[in-house]
Amino acid sequence: MRCVLVRHGLNRLPRNERKRSPVYQRYEKQVPGHHVQIEVKFLDFRQSDGQKLRRFQYTAIEDATRIRALKIYEKHTQENAISFLDYVVGKFPFRIQTIRTDNGHEFQVKFHWHVLDLGMDHVYIKPRTPRLNGKFERSHSTDQQEFYQLLSYKDDVDLEEKLMEWETFYNCHRPHASLKGKTPYEILLEKLQSNPTSIEAVSSAATPKSLIRPPSDHIQAATQYPTAEGKLTFVPDDESYG
Repeated sequence: MRCVLVRHGLNRLPRNERKRSPVYQRYEKQVPGHHVQIEVKFLDFRQSDGQKLRRFQYTAIEDATRIRALKIYEKHTQENAISFLDYVVGKFPFRIQTIRTDNGHEFQVKFHWHVLDLGMDHVYIKPRTPRLNGKFERSHSTDQQEFYQLLSYKDDVDLEEKLMEWETFYNCHRPHASLKGKTPYEILLEKLQSNPTSIEAVSSAATPKSLIRPPSDHIQAATQYPTAEGKLTFVPDDESYG
């Protein structure tokens, strides 16, 4: 039967009926803190004596604004993942509702229960679904091309200092094509203006009360500043930040 169909050119579906690759709609949350995704980037350096050195960059990306938190660890463990999560909770100026991760060993039982203990949901990305991880692939590609490619490793202290500078530049000064030329902090300010309840939802237990100023009715006149500790605060234009 197949030979007959091939001979008459009937072995394939018409072009307009052939199976097409599915077109996926990019997901994006509108309220800051609704989804924060955490991923790990493996870093390989060459020391001055020629020896190879491996470090791990833990990265958190907030979905609605693309704001990131970065931190370097020597080991790839659940303990460090938990430490990084606590760092992220203290850094982001909004309450986080959901943490999204892959199924890596660093995000298993201990990490999972720590997320729940902090009052957040923990969602695993489905295996073999790279479309759900696109923001991280682009983000880590930017890290490699614009930061690590230009970096000469000296020691971990120097690496951490330069990474903090890069994080601030990425969040506060670097235009993003996906954000129509705006920075993540500019998008965050816009989101908080359009969703004033986001400010009221900040957990005082998770973040210092001084992390966001002023009250929501003065947000429109606010200017964003990263603090010395790298946290984000909002200060009215007619006030000075101390």
